[in-house]
Amino acid sequence: MKVLAIASAGGHWIQLLRLMPAFEDNEVIFISTHKSFSDTVKGHDFFVVPDASRWNKLRLIYMGFVMLKLLLRIKPDVVITTGAAPGLMGILAGKILGARAVWIDSIANVEQISLSGRIALLFADRTYTQWPNLASNKVYFNGNVLS
Repeated sequence: MKVLAIASAGGHWIQLLRLMPAFEDNEVIFISTHKSFSDTVKGHDFFVVPDASRWNKLRLIYMGFVMLKLLLRIKPDVVITTGAAPGLMGILAGKILGARAVWIDSIANVEQISLSGRIALLFADRTYTQWPNLASNKVYFNGNVLS
């Protein structure tokens, strides 16, 4: 199975890396917003997308087009992300192309699912939280990535 793993910088990337054992025996391709992160996933294909947020709508739209172009080239079976904006754009592009999509909300979101996570709920095949109090009939809790 071809797995596309996407995360923005900081804690999102660290949490995604903690999931690597779950990808064992699959072809894994990574996307993030910093070229230097390729050093942490040696032996895997790695692509960089521009960083963006809800505060810069034009850059967010541009990121979406870059992501769609990449996914057309990669053709993943599954898109998995720990957020934020690049992951959301990846899930949207993946769903357009028929991939399964998994959103894992950041452990930093203690009181509510993130804005990107709430949007991902509309598109993702599975959405996970890392806090049991945030679980619902649409959001699953199976433990946390960082302990």
